[in-house]
Amino acid sequence: MARIVVKFGGSSVADARKIYLAARKLIALHKEGNEVIGVLSAQGNTTDALLAKAKQIDPDCHGRELDMLLSTGEICSVSLCALAIRRLKEKAVSLCGWQAGLFTDGTYGSARALCLQNDRIERELKKDNIVLVAGFQGVDENENVTTLGRGGSDTTAVALAAFLKADRCMICTDVDGVYDKDPRKFVDAVKYDRISYNEMLTLCRGGAQVLHDRCVELAKRYQVPIEVCSSFQEIPGTIVH
Repeated sequence: MARIVVKFGGSSVADARKIYLAARKLIALHKEGNEVIGVLSAQGNTTDALLAKAKQIDPDCHGRELDMLLSTGEICSVSLCALAIRRLKEKAVSLCGWQAGLFTDGTYGSARALCLQNDRIERELKKDNIVLVAGFQGVDENENVTTLGRGGSDTTAVALAAFLKADRCMICTDVDGVYDKDPRKFVDAVKYDRISYNEMLTLCRGGAQVLHDRCVELAKRYQVPIEVCSSFQEIPGTIVH
């Protein structure tokens, strides 16, 4: 039995059909005998839509209340995916960041994940649940909701993999791995089977958007191997190690 963290980006849970695809992928891993923790981003352009709503109220919005608002997008995603898994006759529970115990510093809009401050995920895994954790968010020492900034759901997944000592961390996205250039724009793009943390950081800082550099830095610090793979196809991805 392995412990696996699986993250789905916003484009991978953008509508009901894609949520069911994510749910079935999580169920398949669980039926293989694994402990499965899913981390989900907000659907599609939800975060941008929430930010636009906030700016209608306060064009200079920032800080605690903005983080509280933006965190709701990921909570919606994990709730919907839990409903889908239950509809498919499997057990699941959804947790927001503070319920999962993802403890961060107090930097609103760009908080850093520090540790897990409770054992809620462990307890839910022991109940044989697929555990769905809202990405992009945590809680600080004053029990305020914080968000992790750009690429925050990737960072959530890697942090949970590190703190829970997971065997695998899968980042599922709309491409099937890491390429030397954008495969959606260049037909001659070459896919890497494996790539080092340092090489991946170079790509990130050169503009590659498949992973955020903070996520890769965290993976390097805790030596968490990442598999970047397709949300929609069962083919090998790229191992970042």
